[in-house]
Amino acid sequence: MWWENAVLYQVYPRSYADSNADGIGDLPGLISKLDHLEWLGVDAVWLSPTFPSPNHDWGYDVSDYYDVHPDFGTLADMEHLIVEAERRDLRVLLDLVPNHTSDVHPWFHDLEKRDWYLWRDPKPDGSPPNNWKSVFGGDAWTLDPASGQYYLHNFLPEQPDLDWWNEDVRVAFDDISRFWFERGVAGFRIDVAHALVKDRELRDNPSARPNESPAWARIGQWPKYNMGRPEAVDVHRRMRRVAREFDPERLLVGETYVLELEELMTYIVPDGLQLSMNLAFLHAPFVAAELAAVVALTEELMPDGATPLWHASSHDDPRFATRWCDGDEQAIRCALVALLSLRGACILFQGDEIGLEALPVPPERERDMVGRDACRTPMVWRDEEGAGFTEPGVEPWLPIGSRDRNVAGQRDDPDSILTLTRDLIAVRKHCRILHGAYEPVDAPPDVWAFRRESGAFIALNLGDAAVSLEGVEGAIVIGTDRTRDGEGLTGTLELRPREAVVASV
Repeated sequence: MWWENAVLYQVYPRSYADSNADGIGDLPGLISKLDHLEWLGVDAVWLSPTFPSPNHDWGYDVSDYYDVHPDFGTLADMEHLIVEAERRDLRVLLDLVPNHTSDVHPWFHDLEKRDWYLWRDPKPDGSPPNNWKSVFGGDAWTLDPASGQYYLHNFLPEQPDLDWWNEDVRVAFDDISRFWFERGVAGFRIDVAHALVKDRELRDNPSARPNESPAWARIGQWPKYNMGRPEAVDVHRRMRRVAREFDPERLLVGETYVLELEELMTYIVPDGLQLSMNLAFLHAPFVAAELAAVVALTEELMPDGATPLWHASSHDDPRFATRWCDGDEQAIRCALVALLSLRGACILFQGDEIGLEALPVPPERERDMVGRDACRTPMVWRDEEGAGFTEPGVEPWLPIGSRDRNVAGQRDDPDSILTLTRDLIAVRKHCRILHGAYEPVDAPPDVWAFRRESGAFIALNLGDAAVSLEGVEGAIVIGTDRTRDGEGLTGTLELRPREAVVASV
């Protein structure tokens, strides 16, 4: 299937390209940049939510699953985007948010659909039904004075959770999926796919475990009963059945936000999600032994025939160029070599291809309630006022960071990060050596080395000292130092600090 070696490119539409000079990215702006994505060589574009929303959580609080937010354009613009993407052999994935709706969604105010949400009576003392906490802090229950009942929201109070035990909810999302698939959408990235189904008995959550994720460690709770329930896989299977009604089959990418790889594997089943995001990899430190261990265990646990999915940045998680690499260009290049050489599919977040860094946003310009603005700032297309994102003189919805790394300045530079990214994608797609199984290779400290079954040897020196790897014979196909491309190897591979190569051996 096409996704088994795919490079997916995540676009945050509000920050990609502004076509009408209102400071907000939109679908016509994205259409104007499709030539960049075709040139880059990616296979598909995943759009963060484009549905109408009051934007309490920037599109992840949906008020209508059948339309497009006016900030981004119209349903006709979406259909135009799909057509123009197809002309360039690009597929379009939408971001489906099935765990919750906005509190202004008509369903939430329809008495006949009250049981589509999780409403419960208070305890005898008037307190919430259980001890569950919201991801964003505070109780996960809000009291409705009119009815005297609480409703569940794993996120903001403005994002009431749907009850996926209810068959009517499942039918509604069958219909939503078919609506978009019939319009040519190639699939969905499914928001919080691991958290759709809640414990039927609404049991209290235990205290946080020693290895809890950072968000839940702060809250002090292990979300054992409100997230990560095994019954979510039954929902994924149902979604897959709908995806298989279409030819070609539609793709389902799950945001399976769990940090234990054994738990991740519970969502990787043959008839469920085709791809599941590996957050353990993203959260690993940029240390050779740590990254190698996560990948090796992932490959060891991965069922036969399943496809791993790797990413290092997103709209929720700080950009790898800053978080992993502290802005160091050579380290950024190493990270891209790793991402684009591993077995399976890969996600690049907009700006990863130029080494775009996270921008600290001053308090007076903050828009997100939990501090994710730094990874959502506008794309930098050119070194000019507005950065090519919007017209000069227009204030963008979030500030624009340094313009030193920009698409125009890197596109024709054979030594740029952008050219390296494009060439790595080309090797991945058109050179057989980056196919087949992943095999770890013993290497010196600070070096991560592995082979691909079809003949590639990949080595990354993430340390501060030069190293030599013995027994490597062949030729460098592509490396972070482009002057070495084509260099023959006659038994010894020398790597400078923060240098990586893909060799044919």
